[in-house]
Formats: sequence, structure tokens, C-alpha cells
Amino acid sequence: VVVVDIAEEALAKGEEKVNKKIAKGMKTGAFKEKQASAMKDFLTFTSDYGLLEGASLIVEAATEDRALKGRIFSQLEALCPDDAFFASNSSHLEPEVIFADLEHKERSLVIHYFFPAERNPIVEIVEGKDTAPEVVDFLMGLYQEIGKIPIRVQSRYGYAIDPIFEGLFQAAALCVEEGLGTVKEVDSIAAKALGLGVGCFTAMNLTGGNPITHNGLNNYTEKIMSWFRSPKILDEAMETGALWKTAARGEIVEVAPEAEAKITDRMRGAYFGLVGEIIDSGITNIADLEMAIERALVIKAPFALMNKVGVDKALDLVKRYAADHEGFKVAQCIEKQAASGRDFEIPVVLREDVDGVAVLTIRRPALLNALSKDIFSQLSAHLDAVEAEEGTFGAVITGYGRKAFVSGMDITFLATIDSPETGEEVSRTTHRTFDRIAACTKPVIAAFNGLALGGGLEMSMACHARIARRDPSLILGCPEVNLGLIPGGGGTQRLPRLIGVEKASQLLRTGRPVKLDKAVELGIVDRVAEGDLIEEAAEMVRRIARGDEKLSPAETGPVETPETLPEVELGHLSQAIDKILCQAIQEGARLPLSEGLELESKIMGEACRTEDLNIGIKNFLKNGPKVKAEFVHR
Repeated sequence: VVVVDIAEEALAKGEEKVNKKIAKGMKTGAFKEKQASAMKDFLTFTSDYGLLEGASLIVEAATEDRALKGRIFSQLEALCPDDAFFASNSSHLEPEVIFADLEHKERSLVIHYFFPAERNPIVEIVEGKDTAPEVVDFLMGLYQEIGKIPIRVQSRYGYAIDPIFEGLFQAAALCVEEGLGTVKEVDSIAAKALGLGVGCFTAMNLTGGNPITHNGLNNYTEKIMSWFRSPKILDEAMETGALWKTAARGEIVEVAPEAEAKITDRMRGAYFGLVGEIIDSGITNIADLEMAIERALVIKAPFALMNKVGVDKALDLVKRYAADHEGFKVAQCIEKQAASGRDFEIPVVLREDVDGVAVLTIRRPALLNALSKDIFSQLSAHLDAVEAEEGTFGAVITGYGRKAFVSGMDITFLATIDSPETGEEVSRTTHRTFDRIAACTKPVIAAFNGLALGGGLEMSMACHARIARRDPSLILGCPEVNLGLIPGGGGTQRLPRLIGVEKASQLLRTGRPVKLDKAVELGIVDRVAEGDLIEEAAEMVRRIARGDEKLSPAETGPVETPETLPEVELGHLSQAIDKILCQAIQEGARLPLSEGLELESKIMGEACRTEDLNIGIKNFLKNGPKVKAEFVHR
């Protein structure tokens, strides 16, 4: 990696910043000294453009000036090979504008990072009208591989996210200009109304965003809608250079309830309208925009918020805002959804077809792809479609990114279990989806792109086979006992039938995960991909569908069961839960699978009667997975 700048001082500061971050990473144990040395060795800071000769990917981050960017890329095009990718980290300018003078426009696009760039995971991949699709596909894969969350956006000034960030600032500034509150008051209420990490004015102070926002708002007037403009108070701030007067850390801002209600309605009306306009424009989709706004801007996810307040009410807020603010559009997508009488559907299981195979990707990266009711319903709907389609061989189920296939059940979902009856129903709901996977008449393969824990491993066992990315650190397991719970998604029944009762009981009772090699040895993983995981999983589906490869049928009858299970060291784990778990394993193994699953649901209800379940869930919510719960064994 070569970092080029014309200013030696900037280079020195950049190198110092990187070294501090690497030192901090070593101190916290994020990486070892050998890794730190490698990072430094791979970085070169220089003012010599000649060192970029032969570079395969250029990411430019110069000032938002079209002429300057044009000069830089003209120089680079003469220097770099013909197959190099050229990207601009612009925040507003369209690729067609930035790369107008390039000879090979097909290898150029915008890669827009968000503040702070090294920690904020969202990246907009903005393709111009001339950008080659394979360039976009490669960069989407690259950014996923390095831990970012890229979204694909069509070209338009400002792209998908900044018009919302800057538009919300304008809405907040207009609240001040209209006398609804002071900067401090509006900043505080806006944060509360939209779930902002920091208020709109505070964000401007932190990012130094006044100049770029001032420029962006004035350009949006013609590029997006006439409502956009730089507010008078922003014009004044540009002249004085003063920071916005926001609340100090820990300061509580008191506002009259009537004023708070008015500002809340204004900000939400503007927010919903701005988001709806982006969808109406067609430059992105609900799934990507929902995720990107929440992660990049730290705001409540917009479509989930509209569903929560009611789509009808959301539309009313937008209409009221538009009535009071000339040029503000009422989004057609919100009008259409309100007319349907249904909530917005927010896709969390994404489908992509690869040569006749439906690749179903569970995407909830903030929660390591944890399972939810929406995932269950969407998976089932996708499998119904796959089964009905003549030209589709089958499906691959995988997770988004590199970290997780599925990390388990969403803990907030589990936290809703407040009675044995609720516990039974949660288990049966999970079974219905996993049974749908198992019953699919076309092959369904689980592709482990990362860890598979709890419900994630249980779901994979309902698939017809399992293939994993070659990664010695990849882990699989059923850690529910650490929560004071038993596996309720079929784990107590399918794992014993897959690897044998004795081996399964040890994994289930201790909750200890196994690494990839052990998982292969045990028979949990059928195959390890030597190349691209998804390509190999898809080819596996095609071979099975054609009859070129046979699968061993999953055991659905009773299995041989010892009178007593092997002893295990429980340590801090709940003895009460262990007794219940042993009952589920032993009694269930002696039954047909369908009856064993029903028994598991009933025993899940029994586990929900224990004090230890409540202790385990509360401990996890408060302290996370690393702090052991203090069980009372009741």
C-alpha cells in the first residue's frame, strides 16, 4: 500500500496516526507484534507519484474539486497499467463528472467512505454509466473480504446517504430558524426523535462538516429537489467559522413537551420524506438503505421506524412537512405502502442466482447474522420459490461477510421468553422453518463462511449437507447452556443423529465450540472448500440435482442411545439445565425425529421455568458472552 500526498507534513501526520493505531492494537491484543510489523512493512508514505507505477487499485481522496481530481487521474492513467481500477472517495460528485477526461472510463467509479473511515463499516460503491459491471462486482467482494459493508449505488449527485445526513441537518436548522427551539434544544430533541448517536449540529462540529454540507445543500436544489438549500444560520456560520452551541457532555437539555412534540414531528417527517425520495429515485433499494443509514449515520433504521410508528402516520408526517416547506416531495413509495395497509418488508435474506442455484445470504452484520422472525419467514418464502421454479437446481444458505454464518438466535428475541408457553412456541417457530429446509425436494446446502453457533448450527443441520470455507479458526457449536437454556431449534435431536448420541451430548452439555478440523472429523462438516466457497457450494447443489453426487439421507428414526451419558465437567454451568438437557437428548433419541422435536419443544418450556434461564439471559444482555453467569441450579 502506497500513500501519496503532495504535502510532507500531511504524510508525516498520516504515518504517525497509523503507527499509534497499530500500537493500540498490540496493547489491546487485537494483533501480535509480527502482524504489527507486517502492517508497517506493507505501508509506504511518499510524495513520489512514481511509486504508484504498476498499482492495481487507486483510491483518491483529494479535496472535493472536479478540476483537481481530473488532473490527478489524468496523471495516474498515464502511469498505471491498463487494467488498474480508479476510484474517488468523493462525497458528492458523480463518477461521470470526476472521470470525464479518462480514456478508460469503464474501470472508474466512486468508493465513498464514511466518518470515521477506519471504523465506520459502510462504503458506497457508486458506478457511473460507463463502469464495467465486473469492476463493481470485484470491489463489492473485496470490501466484504476486508470487513467493510459495501452497498451498490447508481450515480447521482450526493449518492444515497449524504442527502439524508445533510438533509436532516437542514431540517434541524429550519426548526431553529422557524423559532421551534434553540440550536441546543433542537439538537437534543432531534437525537432523541431519530435515535441519533449525536445530534445534527453536534455531528457538524465533530466532522467539520459545515463547508461540504453548505456546498452539497446548494447543489441538491437542482440535482434532487427544490426544498434543499443552505439555511441562513449555516451561511452565517460559514462566514464566522464558529462552532454550533450544543450541549456539553452529560448536560441535560430541558424542553417543554409541546415544543418537543413539534420538533419530533418535523424531524421525523423530514427523515421519512428524505429516505422515501432516495428509494423513489431508484439508485438503491430498501434493504441496502435501511442497513446503511443505521450503520453509517447511527440513526434508527428508517423503514423499521416507519413500521413502528405506523406507515399511515409516517405518511401523514411527510405530508404535513411538505405542506409547510415548499419544494419538499411526498415520497411515492410511502404513499403506495400506506395504501396497501401493510408494513414495509425489509429484506434480511438476499437472493442471488448463480447458474441455476439460488444463493440465499442472511445479512444482519451488526448482529453477526443472528436469526429473527423476519429471517424465518423470508427463508421459507425463498425456499417455496426455489421449489416451484423449473430452472432452479436448489439453494445455498450462507451468511454475510467473513465473520459469521449465523451467530445464533437474536438474544433480544430470546429475551421475550417470559413463560414456559412462550419458550415452547419459540422452539416450534424455529422448528417450522428448519423443517421446511429439511423437507425441500431440491438440495439445500449450508455454506459456512464464518462461525456457526446455536441456532446457526441447528439450521445447518436441517440442510442436506454442509460445506465450509478453509479457515482453521472457524468455529461451530451450541453454546445455549451458557445462557441457562437448551438448544431449542432441533439441536438436541439432529446433532445426535448426525454424529452419535455420546459425542453430541458432550458438545451440547458443555457448550464448547469445535474448530473446523474437529468438525470435519466429527462429521458435522461434509466438505471443505478449496477455492471459492459459494462457487463450490453451488456446484455441489448442481451435482446433487443432476444425480452426479449422492447424499447420505439424514437419520429420521430412533437412534441407539446409552442408558447413561458420558460424564462431563460442567464448571459454572447450571446443573438444573443439564438435567433437563440430558432428558431431551436421551428420550428424544429413542423417538422418531418428528416426535423428538416435539419433545424438545416441551422440554424447552420446562427449561423456561428455571431461575437459571432468567439469570443467564440477564447476564448476557448486561455483560456479554465473556462474563460467566452465576447460576443457582434451580
